[in-house]
Amino acid sequence: MEYMQAPASSSQGNILCCTCGVPIPPNPANMCVACLRTQVDISEGIPKQVTVHFCKQCERYLQPPATWVQCALESRELLALCLKKLKSSMSKVRLIDAGFLWTEPHSKRIKMKLTIQKEVMNGAILQQVFVVEFVIQSQMCDDCHRVEAKDFWKAVVQVRQKTVHKKTFYYLEQLILKHKLHQNTLNIKEIHEGIDFYYGSKQHAQKMVDFLQCTVPCRSKASQRLISHDIHSNTYNYKSTFSVEIVPVCKDNVVCLSPRLAQSLGNMGQVCVCIRVTSTIHLIDPRTLQIAEVDGNTYWRNPFNGLFNPKQLEEFIVMDIDIIRDQKLGAGAGMRSNKHTLAEVWVQKTSEMNTSQQYHCRTFLGHLLNIGDLVLGFDFANSNINDEYLNKMNPHHVPDVVLIKKSYDRSRRVKRRNWKLQEMARDREGMDTDDERQYQDFLEDLEEDEALRKNVNIFRDASKIPVESDTDDDGAPCVSLAEMLEELSLTDATGGEGADMMTD
Repeated sequence: MEYMQAPASSSQGNILCCTCGVPIPPNPANMCVACLRTQVDISEGIPKQVTVHFCKQCERYLQPPATWVQCALESRELLALCLKKLKSSMSKVRLIDAGFLWTEPHSKRIKMKLTIQKEVMNGAILQQVFVVEFVIQSQMCDDCHRVEAKDFWKAVVQVRQKTVHKKTFYYLEQLILKHKLHQNTLNIKEIHEGIDFYYGSKQHAQKMVDFLQCTVPCRSKASQRLISHDIHSNTYNYKSTFSVEIVPVCKDNVVCLSPRLAQSLGNMGQVCVCIRVTSTIHLIDPRTLQIAEVDGNTYWRNPFNGLFNPKQLEEFIVMDIDIIRDQKLGAGAGMRSNKHTLAEVWVQKTSEMNTSQQYHCRTFLGHLLNIGDLVLGFDFANSNINDEYLNKMNPHHVPDVVLIKKSYDRSRRVKRRNWKLQEMARDREGMDTDDERQYQDFLEDLEEDEALRKNVNIFRDASKIPVESDTDDDGAPCVSLAEMLEELSLTDATGGEGADMMTD
């Protein structure tokens, strides 16, 4: 404890303490510090031991009356929370400084050194330093209590896509991770044809639905079920369900548009290839290179489905190729793709190399294909397809083969891949045996499509050493090092061995 007073001039003399008679500089109380300490305690009324409630499950502190906040040890947030505990008792003093004193992390004690000032007898200002001890008591928060009681979710978002391949879901997972929308979920459960997201509040579920409607073409429907009703306070407890259905079209699907939709998209051909699914469906006509985008509302007014299962992709070898330079489009035609090259090719199935059967078709892969290359495509000539619009088309306008993408050696690509993606922690049910193959297809799509990579966080895989060899280079696309991120690993919330701590 000490006085706060103006510096004495050289001519000022001393006076005697009115209690003990010790010579002291003049002050309003006419008492020395030792005697004044016995008479006045400015920290009186401020508790020296306070209880702080802490939830061990979610590691949050209770901020009265009912808010739980995340605070690291010796952080500014924890300092503010502890000072709020003392705010009512410190209304008559002035807080000058506050800081933590070192304590053992497992001691369940937080010590804080406070410096306060107060005006006492005859206008004298005293300053005192003292220590307040905060005792941490365990208390389960309401959210964790509901989790333990198995009644933890208030809203669920059920995302469904009625397709065999999960490429759209893999892309959606990366978007959710990039925008950190999975942090508010209580549980994520993967089931057949979709994923369920469970939330503790309806607002978080509505936010996820709004995000899905902005990122993928879909439609949603909401419903709620009454759980309980208090007639005295007129309060209702509901569980809400949001059903989100994504369009059943994935990348590399071949689709047949209705004549009305094809005409509205710039008189493009009815048989098209889906080259990308983002917030819209990107289609390309393999006969003319004409491209179009179909949003969710347009799709649900004029729905169409994939004609083939991805497992029906067949491998062809290019026997001859002829680039088409000047292709004239008809009246009212839409935009053409600048990233693709139109070509006429003769191909033969690798499974029919002992025969002379060849197929002629047009393709948008002219910039990638050379004679002798392997390419994956769908065989229309020898397939029995049951589609409403395809069956009504003129048979001369239906291609024999539609080529989808160039084929590379998968084992080489996996060996050379020195990057990885993050995955959401989720419960898996009813997993198919070919999920790993579908995931590898999605990784290859990322390597081949630069526009798709812009929306995904790609991390460098430190456990893999990139293989640089001329013999392994078969022209397969790869991700450049400039597009990769370094993966961040946090060992401890307090900064590993603990952050800097204040001592006396």
